[in-house]
Amino acid sequence: MSDQPQDDELVFTRVFEAPRELVFRCMTEPEHLAHFWGPAGVSTPVENIKVDLRPGGAFETVMVNDADGSQYAMRAVYVEVAAPERLVWTDPVTGMTTTSTFTDLGGARTEVRIRQVNVPAPFRRPEARAGFATSLDRCAAYLGALVSGEAPR
Repeated sequence: MSDQPQDDELVFTRVFEAPRELVFRCMTEPEHLAHFWGPAGVSTPVENIKVDLRPGGAFETVMVNDADGSQYAMRAVYVEVAAPERLVWTDPVTGMTTTSTFTDLGGARTEVRIRQVNVPAPFRRPEARAGFATSLDRCAAYLGALVSGEAPR
């Protein structure tokens, strides 16, 4: 497999100033996901998040547009769960597969590499990629607040 994305792939890499185990938990536990899941301008209430963290288990969210209340549902099925190193899920409707790799960089720093394959064309548009990046920004801010003791656990 090439390390360069193909036409139907997206790759996002982000370094978080937090220990790997905490980053993994934040990306897999509803009480954490509710603080950052989705692009800027949407929220995902904890009651709209279902995580059955095992191969074959479901990951479901319903994001709510903050401006008009419209809702966006997402459902995926976990393919691989190797805490805290790797997480793989597939969207059964689109066939898109997301692989997240969590690398401990030492010094309470974690690199997260998210590789998505079979990405539908609308999700590859610049606006969609920018929206995904804002979710990672929100995650970084939330993790920073957790590490400093400022955010709710």
